[in-house]
Amino acid sequence: METREYPPIEVRDLTMAYGSFVVMQDIQFTINAGEIFVIMGGSGSGKSTLLKHLIGLKKPAEGKILYDNENFWDMNRRRKNQVRQRMGILYQHGALWSGMTLEENVALPLKEYTNLRRDEIKEIVSLKLSLVGLKGFESFYPAEISGGMNKRAALARAMALDPDILFFDEPSSGLDPISSGRLDDLILRIRESLGTTIIIVSHDLASIFKVADRAIFLDYRVKTMTALGNPIEMKNNPPNEEIYRFLTRNA
Repeated sequence: METREYPPIEVRDLTMAYGSFVVMQDIQFTINAGEIFVIMGGSGSGKSTLLKHLIGLKKPAEGKILYDNENFWDMNRRRKNQVRQRMGILYQHGALWSGMTLEENVALPLKEYTNLRRDEIKEIVSLKLSLVGLKGFESFYPAEISGGMNKRAALARAMALDPDILFFDEPSSGLDPISSGRLDDLILRIRESLGTTIIIVSHDLASIFKVADRAIFLDYRVKTMTALGNPIEMKNNPPNEEIYRFLTRNA
């Protein structure tokens, strides 16, 4: 088994801002290999902004985002692309191309970033769709399947390049509780079988309690993180009133 000298992701003294407007500051945490790590917080707390920083779409106003102890924004373009190819991203609404079949959607990153033959790509696509329970749906278009199936197809595409790290932006958004629960089960199976490091932006308490090893809480009132740990333990022993309200709001 591969041993890591450094954690796959480390955030140091991060300040997130849009111009002079500071969204969050003094953010500091480490994400361990094979961990399911959740970014929590109320509306407007900067969860999606933090995700953009983690995947290299937005530069920190201050601080560092480290991949294997290497600051992303100190890397040259080639190295940044290498790091990005280790990531898979499932966007909130799936972001599948409506004019492409599921097979074509999943094949897209393989055609873009590899030199594999057509038959090799077809085999990988079939494997990824089978992994998310969509074997036999290769020729379907996104509009022909349910929202939950769309999310799973988008997950198959995110996994096409066998990423070390998977990012999910509100994966349960728009799903009924049964479909959301199935997606949670799939996330757990992927981590169990592949050892993938998974980072999830979520406000869905059922999902958070089910899948998270650890979570960070972003508090928009004080513009910083106010909790870090296992969400069930946080609920039972809340570090502050705001996190308690957040984790018991549907009770």
